[in-house]
Amino acid sequence: MSDQAKQQHNNILLAIAGFSAVVVIVALIGFLALGRDAEVIQGEMEVEEYRVSGKVPGRILELRVKEGDLVKAGDTLAIIEAPDVEAKMTQAQSAADAAAAMEQMAQNGARKEQVQAAFQLLEQANAALEIAEKSYNRMKYLYEEEVISAQKFDEAEAMYKSAQAQKKAAQSQYDMAVNGARMEERRAASATVGQARGAVQEVTSYIKETVQIAQMAGEVTDVYPKVGELVGTGTPIMSIAVMDDQWATFNIREDQLKDIKVGAELTVKIPALDVETVMKVTSMKDKGSFAVWKATKATGQYDQKTFEVKARPTSAVKDIRPGMSVILKK
Repeated sequence: MSDQAKQQHNNILLAIAGFSAVVVIVALIGFLALGRDAEVIQGEMEVEEYRVSGKVPGRILELRVKEGDLVKAGDTLAIIEAPDVEAKMTQAQSAADAAAAMEQMAQNGARKEQVQAAFQLLEQANAALEIAEKSYNRMKYLYEEEVISAQKFDEAEAMYKSAQAQKKAAQSQYDMAVNGARMEERRAASATVGQARGAVQEVTSYIKETVQIAQMAGEVTDVYPKVGELVGTGTPIMSIAVMDDQWATFNIREDQLKDIKVGAELTVKIPALDVETVMKVTSMKDKGSFAVWKATKATGQYDQKTFEVKARPTSAVKDIRPGMSVILKK
């Protein structure tokens, strides 16, 4: 082979070797670069909500707020018309008044006229007893002197004992009129008043439920009924989001949970606001067998389950809202 052919052959080998080296270097650089790419985990902001509902059925008379309104604790949200409850209040109040009157009568005892009448009967009984006692003593003396028969003496004795019994009965009637009702009757009357007042308080609590107020500050997210519609007991009227109580929820496979634990701080990005912030992990729990999982038994490893990870911002993030995406890079 000539020197020229050998030179050409060597050039070809050098070109092939150089090309192969370039390919290997590029592949190595690409592999290393891809290997360093951060794995992105996307979560979502969520918010605590509470539903406003009433204890009494009725018709929506007025809605004081609409979706998107900010409310403070104690603000009036809606008014419910409940005529049945108002009628029950009239009944309960009437029963309470009647029970109070009965208690007053039991405490005061008999009227002045009744006491006076009982006293007069007692005076009559005392006078009758005095006459009967004198007659009995005379008849006894005459009987002992054998002036009158035993029959006459027995009649006088019977009249005397009868007068004594009448005096005791009149005394009892007078004492009862003065002392009034027995202690048991007074207690029963007081218990009836307490029961009636309890019924009034119960109906009063129902009337208060016709005016729905905000329990905590927040933003009205949903209003369900329209003005004039009927709502039942416990039917939701509206939902309010507590904007100061927000967190991010991530669904993370267990092979990505390295360095993530309760109390750990994560640096995340909120694309909608184009800001980064720090969040602290507050809870972690298994999503269960129904959640997304990755089978790896074919490669001799294990089934990777998904965990729900919740994290709250360590400081307030301006304009953050529920539903916004949260990006975590690992």
